[in-house]
Amino acid sequence: MSLFHPVNLVCPRCEAPVTMMAVGSVNADRRPDLRDDILEDRFQDCECDSCGESFRLQPQFNYLDAGRGQWIAAMPASRLRDHLELEDEAKALFDSSYGASAPAAARSVGSSLAARLTFGWPAVREKLLVKQLGLDDVIVEMMKLHILRSVESVPMAEGIELRLVEADDEADGYVFAWLETGSEQYLEYMTIPAELYRAIQGNPEGWGAIRARLENGYFVDMQKLYMGEGRQAG
Repeated sequence: MSLFHPVNLVCPRCEAPVTMMAVGSVNADRRPDLRDDILEDRFQDCECDSCGESFRLQPQFNYLDAGRGQWIAAMPASRLRDHLELEDEAKALFDSSYGASAPAAARSVGSSLAARLTFGWPAVREKLLVKQLGLDDVIVEMMKLHILRSVESVPMAEGIELRLVEADDEADGYVFAWLETGSEQYLEYMTIPAELYRAIQGNPEGWGAIRARLENGYFVDMQKLYMGEGRQAG
C-alpha cells in the first residue's frame, strides 16, 4: 500500500508553520494516480496557508510498480554524495522486502523488479518516463555521455543535471533538458535522434565497459562516473 505521515515544515517565504502529509512509500499498482502525479511534476506539492507560496517536499520514499517491474528508493537531491552508503541501505531494504531475505511470495514479486536509487524529483520522474517509453535506462545514461562529448557547450555544474523529459515522435527523437535540481527549473532543451539510442543498443561490445560501471549498484546514473572512484566491481 501507499503510506503517508504528517510532517511539520516551515514556509520558505514567510516562515509560517505548514503541516502536510508526506509519503513514505508509493504502490503504483494500487495508486496509479500517484505515478501520474510524479510524471506531471505535482506530487508532494504544498501551499502555505499564510502567504500562498507553493513549494515541494523533496522525495524520500520507496516506489513499487510490480506491473512495470520497478522498485525505486527515491532520496533527496541533497544526499547525492552519499550514494554509496544509500545504495547499501537500499539493497538491504530490497533484500528484506523482495530479495533473498524476504518470504517466498515476496521473492516471487522481486524476481521481476529492477531496483534503482534516485536523487531528486527530476531523477525519479525520468526513471518512470524511461519505463513508460519502453527504454533501457542504462542506454539512456550512455546517450547522455555521448551528448556531453558531442555538444559545443555544456552547462555542467553542481546542482545542474541532464534529464530525458519526453519523446518527440514527430522528429523520431527524445527531448533532453539541462535543469537545476533544486528549483527544477529547465535551462536548455535539445532533441536527440532516436538513432543514437539504436546505435548504442546495437553496439554492446563497444559500450560494455561503461555499462558495467553504470550497472554496478542501484544508482544507475552517469553522475556517479564523475564522483570519485565509486564502487569496486565485485
